[in-house]
Amino acid sequence: MNLLRALAAISGMTLLSRIMGFVRDTVIARAFGAGIYSDAFFVAFKLPNLLRRLFAEEAFSQGFVPILAEYKARRGHNETRDLIDHVAGMLLLALVVVTLIGVLAAPALVYISAPGFSVSPQKFEVTVQLLRLTFPYILLISLVSLAGGVLNTYSKFSVPAFTPVLLNLSFIGCALWLTPYFDPPVLALGIAVMLGGILQLAFQIPHLAKLGLVPRFRLNFHHEGARRILRLMGPAIFGVSISQISLLINTIFASFLVTGSVSWLYYADRLMEFPTGMLGVALGTILLPSLAKHYADDSPERYSELLDWGLRLTLLLALPAAVALAVLAVPLISTLFFYGKFTAHDMLMTQQALVAYSLGLLGLIMVKVLAPGFYARQNIKTPVKIALFTLVATQLMNLAFIGPLHHAGLALSIGLGACLNAGLLFYHLRRHDIYRPQPGWTAFLLKLCAAVSVMAAVLLFSADTPTWLHGGLLARAWHLSWVIVVGAASYFAALWLLGFHPRQFVKRGAE
Repeated sequence: MNLLRALAAISGMTLLSRIMGFVRDTVIARAFGAGIYSDAFFVAFKLPNLLRRLFAEEAFSQGFVPILAEYKARRGHNETRDLIDHVAGMLLLALVVVTLIGVLAAPALVYISAPGFSVSPQKFEVTVQLLRLTFPYILLISLVSLAGGVLNTYSKFSVPAFTPVLLNLSFIGCALWLTPYFDPPVLALGIAVMLGGILQLAFQIPHLAKLGLVPRFRLNFHHEGARRILRLMGPAIFGVSISQISLLINTIFASFLVTGSVSWLYYADRLMEFPTGMLGVALGTILLPSLAKHYADDSPERYSELLDWGLRLTLLLALPAAVALAVLAVPLISTLFFYGKFTAHDMLMTQQALVAYSLGLLGLIMVKVLAPGFYARQNIKTPVKIALFTLVATQLMNLAFIGPLHHAGLALSIGLGACLNAGLLFYHLRRHDIYRPQPGWTAFLLKLCAAVSVMAAVLLFSADTPTWLHGGLLARAWHLSWVIVVGAASYFAALWLLGFHPRQFVKRGAE
């Protein structure tokens, strides 16, 4: 399996998903701006999203994929299917309980996650209504993530990467056509969340059927493989909850700031997630199964070489992305969101948050690549300890930055905390001799910095225009498109002149 080709496939599907996500956010921004209803929806959707990451994507995949890869490599199809059946049964039971509790306890959950909303009865009540509509999404998307973990282990990366497109299509359709039928209209977005979960699950089932691995939801708490996954998930849930708690605390801080702060952070976060998803999540997705296979085969040299490849590719793509986000903050926000009820003030506030986020983008992406170096070895405890330390450091930075920088201070804390997290992960990989750098790093970094400097100069020159404030949609989109093309062309041309060629980054993964 060519990992560079797999990365291109996942990134391509992720690009489509992100584009549809930006269309979704443009529609939402036009319809609701950055006010009471948008703040209410983003808080309500954040809670099931937190549990999705906790149960389904991060903690679950960290425990599930390494064991599944081991079963696939050593035990054959029947035992692998039996493992999937029992894991699916236990996951479904846990999520039904969590979903019921979430729906019944919605007022308390809103009060805990956004206590500042309690001073506005209207905002509080709408948030509770939206949370009850969106909470069942956790059950649906967790099953989607189970299916995605299986498909990724079998190198069917494109299917899980495409699946989020369906949620975005659901949002767009409901925002455009269902809002007139609800009072308040924002409740249509809650319906979109549930519909999107159903569509995603229905899309993946046929692909599981082709592998003969559609779960049969069997329940046996004494199943050996399922118990091993549960033991790994314990610290994994704690570790993931630390990062999610950090985000939740940010929402609590933001709920006490001026109205719109939650929305400004959300829109900036959406732009930051574009490179994070295309690069960090995509690289982590393809690295974890291959690293787990190398660990199961007792191949430490190939394990280290694969990590080195991932780190170089991350820097090659993530560093220019971070610089571009900061330089093109106004053009991006203007083109995507500066319409309807989204004002010039909203654009300025979102720009501040995006620039702050961009300072930590490299750390956010590096964490997605470095953490699988531990997960593939079924070592969850080390990343958990690092995450706990990072949580404390992030909250101290929140207290220091929120006064002078307001909502942008919260974004800066998240980014700097991610850089600290990545630095500690790297330190422990080196300390335990899990990762040994390959030759040529100094020359690589010098050439990379030179190419990024060329790109930054080109972007600053080509983006300096009043189009972003006064032009229409087509004028902004056209200008932004050619600015991005020119910037990317200058970067890759500089890399080529400095001796970088695509064939140098071709890498085969474990089959």
